[in-house]
Formats: sequence, C-alpha cells, structure tokens
Amino acid sequence: MKKYFKELLEYSHFYNQELIKKFNDGDLHYVLSESSRRLMSHILNEQSAWSNRIMQKDLVDVWKVWDANELEKIEAQNYKETLEILEKEDLERIVQYKTPKGEQFSNSIKDIMFHIVNHSTYHRGQIAKEFRQKGVDPVISDFIYYKQNA
Repeated sequence: MKKYFKELLEYSHFYNQELIKKFNDGDLHYVLSESSRRLMSHILNEQSAWSNRIMQKDLVDVWKVWDANELEKIEAQNYKETLEILEKEDLERIVQYKTPKGEQFSNSIKDIMFHIVNHSTYHRGQIAKEFRQKGVDPVISDFIYYKQNA
C-alpha cells in the first residue's frame, strides 16, 4: 500500500510543480487571478498542515497566500516531509487532532494521505477553471493522463 501512496504523492507533486511553473511563467502573473494564487497557496498550506498534524507540530495558516516565487520551495519541502512520513509511519496509525474550530477528530495516516492527494486534485481543478476563464491553457492534471505519460 505504501508503494501505491508513493505513486499518488508523486503524481500530485508532479502536477503541483507544473502548476507552479505556470505561476512563474513570464508575464502570466499579470493575467492570473489572485484567487488562483490563493488556491495554489492553500493546496501547499493544507499539505503542510496535515503533515504537521501527523508529526504533532504546530499548524500553519491554511489560507496564507504565498508569493509565486516561494511556491516551488514550499512544494519541495512538503513533498519531502510527506514521503518521510510515508516511509517511517504505520499507515494504520490513528492521528488525533483538533480542527481550527476546535472540533476533535481522528483519522488513520492512510486516510490522511489519500485526503492530501484528493484535496490537491480538487483545488487544481478549480484553478484550471480560472485559467480557462482568463484565456490561459490549464495544466491537464488527470491521474490517468499522468499514468500514460509517466
């Protein structure tokens, strides 16, 4: 199962990187909406927040908006930390945490790993829609497309 989650994390990392390239592509930053940058930052912040929950570290502000030139570094750090968790942790281990609203939850690391990938995919789809509305070709980030081209 760890091998499969590693593949899913690689897929998500690859397309996060491709999307970040768009945010740093010449003059595109004049066309791309603040909302798209906010969503990209949110993808990265949420992954960091989930890793921190697993490692019992302080949470981050999941809606902090990063400058486009910081996104690549944050994505690389997230990917490294998530792979380390995947390698070292028991995927069945239950993580107890509180939401920002103070609600108590518990989930397995396996479920958290799936959530990280699924959450990123969801928001990349929203960004793709915004790109199309601005006349920018979106990053095609379907998993099946990734598998055909990997």
